[in-house]
Formats: sequence, C-alpha cells, structure tokens
Amino acid sequence: MTRQFLLVGLTGSIATGKSTVSDVFRRLGCVIIDADVLAREVVEPGRPAYDDLVGEFGRGILQPDGTLDRKKLGAIVFAAPAKRARLETITHPRIRERFAVRLAELAARGFAGIVVFDAPVLIESGASGAMDRLVVVVTDEATQARRLIARDALDPAEAEQRIASQMPVAAKAKLAHYVVDNSGDREATIAEVRRVHAALLADLKARGRAGD
Repeated sequence: MTRQFLLVGLTGSIATGKSTVSDVFRRLGCVIIDADVLAREVVEPGRPAYDDLVGEFGRGILQPDGTLDRKKLGAIVFAAPAKRARLETITHPRIRERFAVRLAELAARGFAGIVVFDAPVLIESGASGAMDRLVVVVTDEATQARRLIARDALDPAEAEQRIASQMPVAAKAKLAHYVVDNSGDREATIAEVRRVHAALLADLKARGRAGD
C-alpha cells in the first residue's frame, strides 16, 4: 500500500533534547512513533526479547517485580560495546517489526500528514535510509554533558563515557535534511521546530503534487 504521509526520522545524541523537540512536533499535529516506547514494549515479561535478554545478561538486570531494570542494563551495555551490540541484535529486529505494524496501520487509515519516528540510534542502526526526511537535534558539548549529568544523576566521567559511546552529533548533523539547534532556551527551540515543521509541510505538499 502506497503511503500518503511523509515519514520523518528524528534523532540526535544522548541529552541533546530530542524528547523536547518531539513534543513540539506532536503539538504541531505530527504523529509520533517513539522508538523508546517500542523498545519498552518488546522487552515486557513474556515477550521473546525479554527472555533473550535475561538469557544473555542474567536475572541481575531485573527489578524485584520481574520487569526489566533499564538503568542496570544501561550501565552494563554502555560500558562494553560488544554487550551493547548484543542488546541491539536482540531488540532491534523486534522494534522494526512493531514499527512496520504502526506504519501499516497509518497507511490503511489513509493518514496524509507527517509521521515522526523518534529514535536515538536511527542512523547507527541503518534505519535512516528508509526515512523520507531526516531531522537531527544538536546542542553544544558542554550543554549536552550538563543535561545528561542532571537528568541521569551521573558523575562527569560517566556522562563523558556515555556521550563518547555514541556517534558524534556533529557527524549526524552532516547527514540531516534539517537540523534543530537545541542549545538555547525552550522558546528558541520551539521556534527552531516550527521552522523545520513548515519546511516539512512544504516537502509533503511538493511530494503530493509530484504524485498527481
């Protein structure tokens, strides 16, 4: 089924403020598909990815109620690239399956607006090539580190390790159709998102004319 909507990948690096940008896109009427939400769904108890993760990393990654302790698992995989790769091997195929189902549902409804796929490792996973447009959220390094320390209660060394474990945001920005600078205050970010949203609407309209 041919989709009528514009599929936009939204990514950045840890603590660049991608969630804030995603929230503004939602308020502007975009449909948001959050990869983190899909990731939580695929590791719920009873699902295959849950069993695979417990088998790979042990029951130490579970909370007392049996659900996944994402903070404990994060501490393990961010410290060891091989373990992080193993986590992605287990979860990414399941996430892609759920993502495909969501897109198929929107296409069947005839949705003709903007769908934003909010995903932290969109480029690294190779999924960015399937997007119609790519938006990257950037911020300066000092702001990124400060936000991460405050958000996750990390010490500076831990924050630096997590930032260094990801593809540099400047490298991601070079691949983007549009960049949102989230280094300033919230009002400045909202203005940035509105600018990009207007450009995406123009892209959607142009694609519709091309298909006439």
